[in-house]
Amino acid sequence: MLAEACSVSLYAYAVMSNHLHVVLKLDAVAAGNWSDEEVARRWCRIFPGKGDPKAIELRVQDIVNSPELVSQRRDSLRDLGFFMGRLNDFIARRSNVEDDCTGRFWQGRYKSQLLLDERAMLAAMVYADLNPIRAKLTTQLKSSDHTGIKRRITLLKGSPLLAKLALAPIAGVPQEGMSIQAKDYLALVDYSGRQWHHAKPGRIPAAVPPILQQMKLDPRKWNQQLRGVGARRVITLGSVEALVDKAIELGRHWLIGIGLARMLAKPA
Repeated sequence: MLAEACSVSLYAYAVMSNHLHVVLKLDAVAAGNWSDEEVARRWCRIFPGKGDPKAIELRVQDIVNSPELVSQRRDSLRDLGFFMGRLNDFIARRSNVEDDCTGRFWQGRYKSQLLLDERAMLAAMVYADLNPIRAKLTTQLKSSDHTGIKRRITLLKGSPLLAKLALAPIAGVPQEGMSIQAKDYLALVDYSGRQWHHAKPGRIPAAVPPILQQMKLDPRKWNQQLRGVGARRVITLGSVEALVDKAIELGRHWLIGIGLARMLAKPA
């Protein structure tokens, strides 16, 4: 519901017992194109009060009649900090009700990595979707509860034709599909999961999914890319070119993550 109300496109997520991961794209342009009334209604979907329809309509009109409020609400709906704050608050409240307790549920502020290209996006998605398997809560993607990958599998079972469509967000603002198909993404997650749980780290199975070849990425380097997603010091992921462009944009000479990108770019 939150992703549908905010100006974000949700690609992957994993809700664990003590932390969560989300992979999303902020779409400031989409929010800028919303009418004042749509901004107000989206805001009231997040903050419905007691849910009384008449009260909600009055609140919508109050926002619409105030250009300043409309501007503030619009900016919040396309802000990462606002989205994460509301998401954490919702999970905390629900968990506290289930545990019959009160108090702070999450400790510390959220951390984020900037994803500059499709390869970095895919690595982050796979990393998030494999969290239950990495934690040994399950050995199957279809039983990875509270994850984006389980939702994708459920959607594909209900509509098999989606398998051949370009990989797209699972919720939120619609986006142009990625260069790979949904079925290829499932194969990529499955392959990566088997690598993480193999008895001998670094061993590559005989059956490598064609998607890695399409990405022009050696399987060993793909595993390095995934480790980059989990690295604490790496805050930006992407190709060498994308990272250099971002460094120039920020007026910096270097960005942590360029070393990893250069290693991945070397011929196998």
